[in-house]
Amino acid sequence: MKLTMPHFEQASVLVVGDVMLDRYWHGGTSRISPEAPVPVVKINQREDRPGGAANVALNMAALGAKTWLIGATGEDEAADSLADSLGSAGVETHFQRIAGQPTTIKLRVMSRHQQLIRVDFEETFDINKDALASEVEKLLPSVKVLLLSDYGKGTLKNHQQLIKLAKQHNIPVLVDPKGNDFTIYKGATLLTPNLAEFEAIVGKCLDENQLIEKAQQLIEHLELGGLLITRGEQGMTLLRDNQQELHLPARAREVFDVTGAGDTVISTLAAAIAAGEELTEAVALANLAASIVVAKLGTACISAPELRRAIQRDTGNGKGVLSLDQLLIAVEDARAQGEKIVFTNGCFDILHAGHVAYLEQARSLGGRLIVAVNDDASVTALKGVGRPINSVDRRMAVLAGLGAVDWVTSFADSTPERLLQEIRPDVLVKGGDYSVDEVVGADIVLAYGGEVNVLGLVENSSTTAIVDKIKGQ
Repeated sequence: MKLTMPHFEQASVLVVGDVMLDRYWHGGTSRISPEAPVPVVKINQREDRPGGAANVALNMAALGAKTWLIGATGEDEAADSLADSLGSAGVETHFQRIAGQPTTIKLRVMSRHQQLIRVDFEETFDINKDALASEVEKLLPSVKVLLLSDYGKGTLKNHQQLIKLAKQHNIPVLVDPKGNDFTIYKGATLLTPNLAEFEAIVGKCLDENQLIEKAQQLIEHLELGGLLITRGEQGMTLLRDNQQELHLPARAREVFDVTGAGDTVISTLAAAIAAGEELTEAVALANLAASIVVAKLGTACISAPELRRAIQRDTGNGKGVLSLDQLLIAVEDARAQGEKIVFTNGCFDILHAGHVAYLEQARSLGGRLIVAVNDDASVTALKGVGRPINSVDRRMAVLAGLGAVDWVTSFADSTPERLLQEIRPDVLVKGGDYSVDEVVGADIVLAYGGEVNVLGLVENSSTTAIVDKIKGQ
């Protein structure tokens, strides 16, 4: 299927579940402890990241979805750290802060990108489940999806009450399940167990047929809308009542750390459904998102630009002819990756060796090259009757085929100044015998701190000379 980027800004999701703090201590190791045969780590960096249901919420906020989070914490600095980091990311938090109990913390000691030990600080929370349900009911009219992120830490004790509340508002319920009893999730729209969690409920699956058969039985027994079974290197399988199963192979080329991959799957899935995507497309997007996050260290989330770039690579749309709206999105994504944007413009009527050399030189000045092409009417106004030789669509198609060119767009004005004001490239490039202050649009680019470069052209190589030579024959 062909994937497209959902309108995540239209998505709104309520996450309810077990909130935790993933704490990382990084340091070097150079000796073994004299007290025990273990390495001594000299800590030089400390890092806190939202984990569990908080990581799920953070993932959705990073994609651009409006996100609410309900969970339980202690009355401590770890809860403050979570609230601050989530709030700064745009997640609206509603924590039951329970005095005398610690916020769940998973502390990982890291050295040279390897985890040496994990230390957990946790107790099962004694929450006020009626207060939690009341908070959920109050927020449901504002959201399009309810997501239950269950880690078995005690926040979720009234699953059925929450599922029924969502159904009363016609809101789908997605569940990342935990434990050996899935009956507590009866009536949910979709469960997303991994293979081990699924087999803990239904027994070992010896082959694909058995997996499908047992999944269908579980769907019927629990009155589920469907099951999405994540299977590691075997990808993921979507099963729905009386429908053909959908299997998606794993997309990751390099697996660095699978921590939090399940959170990425369900958060992308929920955000995509809340944005109006069909379930199959949402699952495919979640599969793609998981392939990105497993290449990162530790609990991580993906951003909208990262997902959009992955979709572009997947569909072959990372380069080529773009409208202005498409181009502005592509530029924003490239900048989010730290890429320098180079801009040049011209008629490019008959592409020749001089053009190719010039564009390759321009491309070397940054990470992405935009070529803006005069449309047919503006070429005629500049060059006179008989020009252009080739229509703007053909000129752009030829330019888009060059390896040095990333994006091609067209403009109707006599100059590209309006484009420059919209795109704000890091580098403006022009070819010819000009001084910088003679380049059209240089004042615009220099005013916001960009660069302007004038490149020499290849001698005895020009479109006019080619046209004159053809006429002479």
